Amino acid sequence: MAERSARQVLGPASLDRLIDLLDLDPGLVLDDFTTPAARRALADTELLVTGWGCPPLDRRTLDAAPRLRAVVHTAGTVRHHITDACWERGIEVSSAAAANAVPVAEYTVAMILLSNKRVLDIARDYRAERRTIDWNERYPDAGNYRRTVGILSASAIGRLVIELLRPYDLDLLLYDPYVTAQEAKELGARQVPLRELFAGSDVISVHTPLLPATQGLVSRELLAAMPDGATLINTARGAVVDQEALTEEVVAGRIRAVLDVTVPELLPVDSPLYDCDNALITPHIAGSKSGELRRLADLAIGEIEHYVTGHPFAHPVRPEILDRSA
Repeated sequence: MAERSARQVLGPASLDRLIDLLDLDPGLVLDDFTTPAARRALADTELLVTGWGCPPLDRRTLDAAPRLRAVVHTAGTVRHHITDACWERGIEVSSAAAANAVPVAEYTVAMILLSNKRVLDIARDYRAERRTIDWNERYPDAGNYRRTVGILSASAIGRLVIELLRPYDLDLLLYDPYVTAQEAKELGARQVPLRELFAGSDVISVHTPLLPATQGLVSRELLAAMPDGATLINTARGAVVDQEALTEEVVAGRIRAVLDVTVPELLPVDSPLYDCDNALITPHIAGSKSGELRRLADLAIGEIEHYVTGHPFAHPVRPEILDRSA
């Protein structure tokens, strides 16, 4: 992993736990597998603890690591460093994606509730006018009681969002082609076609992984189907949404957007979304940040405890589901 990742994710307490479990050099952090130091370390390595900034584990790297049996990733997706060669060699892989899903789901639920309550609109108006206003008259649709929330994809995060929304008086819709109507009901939502999700929801939250089949999935037509005043929340990947069409709809004031991810990830300085009253843009902060990084380390160390005691990973990554997961 990158030096910064190691410093931020694996604090002193985490390193102490790892040293108790493993023959580990805590000062050795690799972000390049081609250096002489890396080759010497790989020759004896049985398990890799990886994180953000890990280079790909390609065939040449695996040839230099003949004893490698497992990879425990202290972050979410493993797409950037786990290659086909890893699966061909039977290397076991675990990911802390389940731990990273928690703050994303928390962020999403907060934004859903704030969006339905029209908190950002009311705060903006109150700051500008600084007087007593009948907010019921100005925003007659504000509030969360019996509002409809659409969840796009029953991914790990999407499922957790549904679970966290259960205590609220909301109607939950779900679109996911891999989930049956009965499975959706068991999760706590009603399965609907894609267009119905967009046409029938007050807030839509996107949790679809970015795959060739999902690029631009949230199309101009689907955005146009959203009710006036509805809100789109995207904490997945920016490229899942037709951003040009979304920008047009939001700048025109027809719908609202809460975007933690965009295309490109850092919007151009002249993007109209920055100053648009109907948009809230955050810089990809929904995932684990600062103190939340300890949750990633704790999950990863738990997986290592499983491994060294001969038990299977609790959070394994399976190659057969990578074609439809992040």
